[in-house]
Amino acid sequence: MSASDLSPPGLPPLPGALESELAQLAPVRTRRPVRQLAMVVAVSLLYGAGLVVMLTIRRDLDELPVGWLIGAGLLWLLGFAVPLYLATVPRSGSMMPRWRLAGLTAAIAAIAAISLGMMLHPLGPNSVVLGWQSVTRGYGCLLHGLETAIVPVIAGTLALRRALPVGARWIAAALGASGGSLGGLVLHLHCPVADGLHVGLIHGGSIVAAAVLAAALVPRATEVR
Repeated sequence: MSASDLSPPGLPPLPGALESELAQLAPVRTRRPVRQLAMVVAVSLLYGAGLVVMLTIRRDLDELPVGWLIGAGLLWLLGFAVPLYLATVPRSGSMMPRWRLAGLTAAIAAIAAISLGMMLHPLGPNSVVLGWQSVTRGYGCLLHGLETAIVPVIAGTLALRRALPVGARWIAAALGASGGSLGGLVLHLHCPVADGLHVGLIHGGSIVAAAVLAAALVPRATEVR
């Protein structure tokens, strides 16, 4: 039975060219969020590891408490993984993005990183203490944090391209916060400055800066048009 046989009575049949086009339609490949998440995580972690190698490991690493190094590293990793998961993987049985929850976790990650960085910052004999200069001279670390965030943000944006009917700006902020947290992890392993102001405002601030920039630049690529 052709498409013209299904036309309501009284309506002209479909043109043959249109029927031919309709017959050639193929199913659209749907998103595979978990697979996309795994790819974004793998690419981002490989990129972050490469940056740590290029920037070198902090010189006071063997002088710092192992528990703090591991605990802080896991917190940075959590700040990377959770917003990214909520931004890319919808609830089971739904295709709608969890933009409210993703935006909330982005804010929590930023507040937690800044607060904990200012409160917990052990140092060793080879750690660097600069006082207020650790903030005014911290632009290098901030740039390293942002350059680390580039890959998670771009990879997440490609995974969500034209897939967000609502909440695109909040999802973008979550991608930025995730990338900024990965930047914080890179700085945690690289930067020997142990001032609370530097660790909190610069390392933690990379989450805020990346989230704001992503929220401003990414939505046009992810919104449904």
